[in-house]
Amino acid sequence: MNEEALNTQTRRFLKKVGIQSQQAIEKAVRDALKNGQLQGDETLEATVQLEIPELDLTLQIRGDIALEDQDE
Repeated sequence: MNEEALNTQTRRFLKKVGIQSQQAIEKAVRDALKNGQLQGDETLEATVQLEIPELDLTLQIRGDIALEDQDE
């Protein structure tokens, strides 16, 4: 196995995940604000699940997305 290739390919995959996830979240929030489903000051609970069946790997990551700065 080539460690550098693994590192590069993993980073490439995670970059793709990050960009596509951010775009999907931002669109969903804008749509929810537009249709009145959200007020705009909520904190949303988010979960991401990563699966690699060949490795028998399942990883769940949870976090919050605040629609307003928490410092205010």
